[in-house]
Amino acid sequence: MIATLDRDPTRAVLARLHAAAAGDVWRFLWKAPTILAGLARGRAMTEILTGDLMSDVYINVSADVGRFLYLVARTLGARRVVEFGTSFGISTIYLAAGVRDAGGGEVIGTELDPGKHRAATDDIAAAGLDDVATVRLGDARETLRDVAAPVDLLFLDGWKDLYLPVLELMTPKLRPRAVVLADNIHTFKSALAPFVAHVRDGQRGFHSVTLAIGSGLEYAVRGDAS
Repeated sequence: MIATLDRDPTRAVLARLHAAAAGDVWRFLWKAPTILAGLARGRAMTEILTGDLMSDVYINVSADVGRFLYLVARTLGARRVVEFGTSFGISTIYLAAGVRDAGGGEVIGTELDPGKHRAATDDIAAAGLDDVATVRLGDARETLRDVAAPVDLLFLDGWKDLYLPVLELMTPKLRPRAVVLADNIHTFKSALAPFVAHVRDGQRGFHSVTLAIGSGLEYAVRGDAS
């Protein structure tokens, strides 16, 4: 069987999105003065980046990380995947392709920005995966509250200060040996230190390691005991 990732329309949509996302470096350079000015006034990074300033920035996973997401979802035979931080839907498409090729199920994404939510919904449909993946609009601490158990895979790639609150919200829903993947561990080392400490302290029910893929991908597995 040819993998969904390697067939159109999924392949074509991912190629288009990755090409568009390559312009993020220029978008960040253009916005740098605004970001620096906000920091100089004592504003938190999350406050600065929330809203229209980042509405055209993809902040996406790389193709290598995307394929890894696909492989984990497929290897787990994941039936329910939850994603925090959908943006334009690139990572969601990789996860949905993995779920489809594993036999079917659902990917539940969440996105705070209305424009990105609309774009992600359109991109997922264009990739032919809207029967597998949906994106909820709003704060993940609310939109994910009613997700049903069991969750096989949780992917964290939204605002870094919310990784830990979202994990704590979802932990009771994670099945034994569920996988938690968290992106940007190296890039946001300080901001994500509490999250990393949580999944590594040995008393929270997780076993975890940082993988040298992308900008650092935390790979945590929930133990058998709750």
